[in-house]
Amino acid sequence: MSDPRLTPARPDLAAAHLRGSAPAERFVEGRAAAIIAPSAALLRRPDPAAPWETQALYGEAATVYDERDGFAWVQLARDDYVGYLKVDALGEATAPTHRVAALRTHAYPGSSIKLPHRFALPLGARVVIAAEDGDFRVDPKGRRFWARHLATVESVEADFVAVAEKFLHAPYLWGGRTSQGIDCSGLTQAALTAAGVAAPRDSDMLEKLGAPVEAQLRRGDLVFWKGHVGVMRDAETLLHANGYHMAVVCEPLDEARARIAASGGGEIFSIRRL
Repeated sequence: MSDPRLTPARPDLAAAHLRGSAPAERFVEGRAAAIIAPSAALLRRPDPAAPWETQALYGEAATVYDERDGFAWVQLARDDYVGYLKVDALGEATAPTHRVAALRTHAYPGSSIKLPHRFALPLGARVVIAAEDGDFRVDPKGRRFWARHLATVESVEADFVAVAEKFLHAPYLWGGRTSQGIDCSGLTQAALTAAGVAAPRDSDMLEKLGAPVEAQLRRGDLVFWKGHVGVMRDAETLLHANGYHMAVVCEPLDEARARIAASGGGEIFSIRRL
């Protein structure tokens, strides 16, 4: 059975490539688009009050299958997630050249950090750079980004745990993927993606990466509970976004294990190593 989180199919409409495998009244090819908001909530329903599925970040690619009443029904290219975005978060498809490698970076109207910034982009956002201007890189609209906050889209980080550590003390937010709010699987996905790993969005999907750990834990091991994931910072310390602290924290794995079990969250059921 196909995963509804990743399958662009509704009773009335489905992606053309699902013809013959999904029941729908109509099939469409969809059109290519890109996210033009710094971040945008991908919603379960076309309703501002609907639960978040995840967040799409600036410059990410999406396929749009339907638009109505100010919402677009889309599938994100990064992790294939399907849901609803506000139409004004979408623009023409682009070919990003760089990714944001800092926790957050600002877009300036000129080549001075003293100018009022236009907006801020989160780690993992993607931009098109058209020119260089000293310590700045310039996009096609003339907006400047601090050069050392960017990396080429082809580059990868050597240590994904170091990327996750950048989010320490960021607030917890269900469905979040930025330093303004992030959840456990969003943290893991963001870090792995920066390191060049094609990481899925949710903990049950992430649990399929790598291989079971049968030796002493080490930095980078992924620890799973039902509905939760954390990253080992070293052999004894867990880094994770969690609803107890409502933040990204580091704590002894033994303490996290005991607290989660005592609160009804169950025991660790899997540890994976990439």
